[in-house]
Amino acid sequence: MRYDGEHKQKTREKVLRAAAKAIRAQGPHRVGVANVMGKAGLTHGGFYAHFESKDDLIAAAIGQMFEDARARLVHEIQDREPAAALAAYVDFYLSPLHRDASVGCPIPAIATDTPRLARPARQRFAAGVATLTASLAKKLEQMGNTYPHASASSLLAELVGAIALARAEPDAERSDAILEASRRAVKTRLGLGESL
Repeated sequence: MRYDGEHKQKTREKVLRAAAKAIRAQGPHRVGVANVMGKAGLTHGGFYAHFESKDDLIAAAIGQMFEDARARLVHEIQDREPAAALAAYVDFYLSPLHRDASVGCPIPAIATDTPRLARPARQRFAAGVATLTASLAKKLEQMGNTYPHASASSLLAELVGAIALARAEPDAERSDAILEASRRAVKTRLGLGESL
């Protein structure tokens, strides 16, 4: 049976979402094609109709993860003034909800694995980071920040580091404290309405 292009695209998206979930849960090196296809409700045999290799799947899934993160950023900042938009994004990023979610920003989930991935996956990761940084820099520039790109890079690094440390902390109160302290520090430094 032949399927139209729309069906093939929907199937590919289903596989990418299953792969992204597996990457977050297990890391990209432990993702198995058969398992991903099974989670997507498909057989292993259909894999090559959508991807050339496991490396191709991993790269495409990383791209999907960043697209989902970009959509979340847009959701958080749309229809808001620049400072309010950044404040809302920082509040979301450094929240227990984001810390505990199986979705969200892919950077803290896979950054340490990325150097050992094939070049296409590393390129997708770098492109995703660059796009997110540019979105943050645009808001900072609109706020009158003198060095918006450098400030956005620093902001992203702090957000990623704080969420990674909060996820690693086994004590819930200490984990919450990491998020709260970082949220206040970032918002104070950027003039987003918090004070230490």
